[in-house]
Amino acid sequence: MADDMTSRDVDAAAETAAPSAIPQDELNQITDALIAAFKTVFDPEIPVDIYELGLIYKVDIDDDRKVDIEMTLTAPGCPVAGEMPGWVENAARTVEGVQDVEVQLTFDPPWDPSRMSDEARLALNML
Repeated sequence: MADDMTSRDVDAAAETAAPSAIPQDELNQITDALIAAFKTVFDPEIPVDIYELGLIYKVDIDDDRKVDIEMTLTAPGCPVAGEMPGWVENAARTVEGVQDVEVQLTFDPPWDPSRMSDEARLALNML
């Protein structure tokens, strides 16, 4: 998942839905900064950030610069289930240009290790 989410993919999805009022350069900057912000949030039980783990399923940036994030956890019984969405929201709010953030937690589809990037697999000696 993490390897798949690029600013180009986010932009393509936005163009398919409707042209964005946000200039493309700014949209690219916000997207790159969001990815960097996601990489500052770690699952406390796994020494890899949530982006590389593939916990971020979807990111939408609307014309008002509101960011809607759909994410999951490695397991529904994760001990930080009540806290991690707040960590992600706080990280996204640090991004310049973002006006509002909403994080939705989902378990459909359930997370599995195939969503991890090669970087995460390497960090966890799974390559």
